[in-house]
Amino acid sequence: MPPAFTPPPTFTTRPTLQGTFGMAASTHWIATATAQSVLERGGNAFDAAAAAGFVLHVVEPHLNGPGGDMPAIFVTADAPGDPVVLMGQGPAPAGATREHYRGLGLDLVPGAGALAAAVPGAVDAWLLLLRDHGTWDLADVLAPAIGYARDGHPVLPATCRTIAAVADLFREHWPTSAALWLPGGRVPRPGELVRNEAYARTLERLVGAGGAGDRESRIEAARAAWREGFVAEEASRFAAVPHRHSDGGTYAGVITPADFAAFTAGYEPAVTAEFRGHTVAKTGPWGQGPALLQMLTLLDGLDDERLDPSTALGAHTVLEVLKLALADRDAYYGDDDDARAALDVLLSPGYAAERRALIGETASAELRPGVVPGREPFRPPLRETDDAQVAGVGEPTVGTGGEQRGDTCHVDVVDRWGNMVSATPSGGWLQSSPTVPGLGFCLGTRLQMTWLEDGAPSSLQPGRRPRTTLTPTLVLRDGHAVTALGSPGGDQQDQWQLLYLLRTIVGGYGPQEAIDAPAFHTRSMPDSFWPRTWDPARAVVEDRLGEDVIAELERRGHRVTRAGDWSLGRLSAVTRDPATGLLGAAANPRGMQGYAAGR
Repeated sequence: MPPAFTPPPTFTTRPTLQGTFGMAASTHWIATATAQSVLERGGNAFDAAAAAGFVLHVVEPHLNGPGGDMPAIFVTADAPGDPVVLMGQGPAPAGATREHYRGLGLDLVPGAGALAAAVPGAVDAWLLLLRDHGTWDLADVLAPAIGYARDGHPVLPATCRTIAAVADLFREHWPTSAALWLPGGRVPRPGELVRNEAYARTLERLVGAGGAGDRESRIEAARAAWREGFVAEEASRFAAVPHRHSDGGTYAGVITPADFAAFTAGYEPAVTAEFRGHTVAKTGPWGQGPALLQMLTLLDGLDDERLDPSTALGAHTVLEVLKLALADRDAYYGDDDDARAALDVLLSPGYAAERRALIGETASAELRPGVVPGREPFRPPLRETDDAQVAGVGEPTVGTGGEQRGDTCHVDVVDRWGNMVSATPSGGWLQSSPTVPGLGFCLGTRLQMTWLEDGAPSSLQPGRRPRTTLTPTLVLRDGHAVTALGSPGGDQQDQWQLLYLLRTIVGGYGPQEAIDAPAFHTRSMPDSFWPRTWDPARAVVEDRLGEDVIAELERRGHRVTRAGDWSLGRLSAVTRDPATGLLGAAANPRGMQGYAAGR
């Protein structure tokens, strides 16, 4: 630990787990236990992660669902230094044109309703990962999720709060959602067993599609049943029925079976950057992941004392770096060749030095994207926030119309052989759009992260992926993966992960110490979620950051919102020491549902 760095607390909410057999960590204890149970029965990290992923659809339905998205990043035991991105982000449907949406009188893609649905990518991504890198049969991997959906699981308090927020919407406009989530016409009580028998039947039909072929062919048959069979047909037919959206309008969705059939999940090389002897690996610029790499590149040129998030100087420096990187995210990131080419500049040492020089002694309240030669930075419309609820634990802030800010689940797994995976499933949460009654889930709303303006790298365009907020992370050292990391939280995901990396890589904290340490983030950027507002110079902090630090941030011009002592972030992580094979795991105590397990 550098002499100038704040030492970690002597108390942590739980230990950093250690062992040599296998480790799992996630945002829900049932998913973690499911993953660990797979490892205990001989499965590898990919079998375990897939089983946990389908369980998350059931036990965190307000944060993810089968109709959503799922990027992951992983290494295999055979190639521990070669991070690979699993791309499970579906594109805009063929009918999702800006002209169509403008013709409906819209200036933003709604935050809830089937008009905001990208092609679902999560299920196909999990099945692809299982086919290529898992060892278990599909029926065995899906058995835990089928059991919890059919027989019930204790519903989370946060799920109940979400259902309560949208209960009137369900009763008045989305009757199929009311039938599933308001049993007997009421909001479930926390801890009550809830069931989703329709989703159990959907998973059983996927298993049954496989017939008597070998393991890989059975998985491929399930993928076909999803993309080209009953799922695509039922979801598209139901979405075409006009229904209430978050702006109060009534519209039909545009997704079709052909859109399902045209998409397949796939693999991509990771984008990487070096920081203090470590390599950090992220998705491409169709996600916000490279923003974390920009943050690290900017900070890498500063002394350690300016990198301590627990001091006023460090917190101020980090907040200013967050704004600079996120401004570039909104100016340049998207699903096209120009965005990929822009990363060569955005991650270069010279560009980082130019941006680093903009860090002043006081807080900036401006949106300041940098200049990429030959490119005009997109400047999104700046709508000031009208929502006082700017804090949260990574759970969504849900409006009565189904719109939300923040979202998501996360799962990390490492096995005794050295396979390691970080996955961030999201979207398709229960308040996204009306439940498809025959399937037991709804479509997602990822297209709300696109713009209807021309000229944006993330403008709505058929066949183009929305610039997602989902951003799993792998960290490598000396050619081996050493950490899989991630968090829910929408625009905050990489912000909270940055604090973890600074405290572990620079400050020498252990994983649980870093997760427990006080967190903060900026809201001084256009929100990725409808209604796309921003709150210039706003810093949201945990009170545990300390009175002196908070007062100094305010003196420097940050508009500070205190979020409570234990309120920000839902990180989890697993680790591996390649020299010894020692494994570790840690999970977030905030919200009282994330857990790690292992031995």
